[in-house]
Amino acid sequence: MRILLSNDDGVHAHGLAILHHELKKLGDVWVVAPLEEKSTTGHSLTIHKPLRMIPLGHRVYGVSGSPADCVYLGIRQVLKGMPDLVVSGINRGANMGQDVYYSGTVSAAREACILGLRSLAVSLCVDFDRVLPENKLHYETAARCAAQLLRSMNGTELPKHTLLNLNVPDIPSRRLKGVKLTRQGFRFYSGNILRRKDHRGKDYYWVGGRYKGFRKDEGTDCYAVEAGYASLTPLKLDSTDLQCLASLSAGAQDDCLPLSRARRASQG
Repeated sequence: MRILLSNDDGVHAHGLAILHHELKKLGDVWVVAPLEEKSTTGHSLTIHKPLRMIPLGHRVYGVSGSPADCVYLGIRQVLKGMPDLVVSGINRGANMGQDVYYSGTVSAAREACILGLRSLAVSLCVDFDRVLPENKLHYETAARCAAQLLRSMNGTELPKHTLLNLNVPDIPSRRLKGVKLTRQGFRFYSGNILRRKDHRGKDYYWVGGRYKGFRKDEGTDCYAVEAGYASLTPLKLDSTDLQCLASLSAGAQDDCLPLSRARRASQG
């Protein structure tokens, strides 16, 4: 099996090294990951400036771009062909609920999914209120869980343009209760913006609030991880709201809204 491994925490990240070690038991692994941390960069390709790709070891490359850039270059320039699997992680922090739209980790897996490849995003649900060194976090739990999942799913066909998102609690492997199949939940953040002044007296801003909890819906990724399970959520590229589409189409002729009705819908 040929596996392409990437992440958003950077090519030197502790979580990537541990996952790399575990995935080598499954097949041949190529690592193509950002030279610097690219957390919360979302799904972006660098088209306004050149990219650099630096060999850092046997089948290990660092790229001066986004996680999606890494997968793009990894497939087209490094492997020069399609791998059997693309894995992204292990992310330092959860990627649950609406986090998947900001996550560089999930975006790397999504880029592979766009190309029709099987892909898995892996995240460790770290409690950022507890400041711990990297070697005290349970990346091994997430790595083993991901590898076991891939072994158990070997030969399982996923729907086209569907990727898998795995979130694992930051606990020892012996305490992990299992893997729950889940849907996306919803997380709450404070939304704080910090305003500061630079040495010239001009304002600058730090965005990104603190995590404030999640909506307590059973069957979601957030609920499963809180209960001590890893959560596995299939994510589709097609984000069409079919229920809303059906509602809007009721009474429409040939799925076309009259202009006056379309205006009212756009105005809320």
